[in-house]
Amino acid sequence: MKTIAEIKAEFAAADMSSYPALYEIYKEDTRSGVQKLIAQCRKKEAALEAEKQRIENMKVYEHKYEHLGYLCGIDEVGRGPLAGPVVACAVILPQDSRILYLNDSKKLSASKREELYDVIMREAVSVGIGMRSPERIDEINILQATYEAMREAISKLKVTPQLLLNDAVTIPQVTIPQVPIIKGDAKSASIAAASIVAKVTRDRMMVEYDKTLPGYGFASNKGYGSSEHIEALKKYGPSPIHRASFITHFV
Repeated sequence: MKTIAEIKAEFAAADMSSYPALYEIYKEDTRSGVQKLIAQCRKKEAALEAEKQRIENMKVYEHKYEHLGYLCGIDEVGRGPLAGPVVACAVILPQDSRILYLNDSKKLSASKREELYDVIMREAVSVGIGMRSPERIDEINILQATYEAMREAISKLKVTPQLLLNDAVTIPQVTIPQVPIIKGDAKSASIAAASIVAKVTRDRMMVEYDKTLPGYGFASNKGYGSSEHIEALKKYGPSPIHRASFITHFV
């Protein structure tokens, strides 16, 4: 008879699709360790099924409009920070996309976002990124700068989508039909994918800025107005990447 450790190793090495066969082999094994292991694996299976269902629910808009052709999810990150650019992303996922765990990027851990970023970049039909600098934000205001970044992201796609699924906004000066979806990054898989890529892209930039502009805590606060960031702003004054129009209260 195999030891419990050996059976554990067998389950660990197996693909989830092999679980039913293993359950069959060990269903008569009354040892509590084996039965506990089977229960854990069944729980894992149930969690995976629940996640597949959740993602399917996030494809309501994708299924509604898939007859049109390529659908593009659009989202931005960085409208609120005191420093750094605003970054927009446009993502076209394949119609048969099987990517799990997509969600509003704010609801995911940094490590999960990084992991999903790689999957999205590998599997997407096309990804476009646009950004606008703090200077441009000061010049034309954050909303207009966000629209410019979004138009740039769309222009960088390798294929032209037939429809844009946007997180809450309608982008001016765009001829492609648009569907604005309130809280779209939690309701549409395409928009969620765009929110993740935008967030990871911007976060990585802020970590780099922290190396050349230390003292403001950009690696941790990403340019948002944390108490430490505001203290540093009062102490050192603005850096070259601060948005002058956002920091009038502090400087």
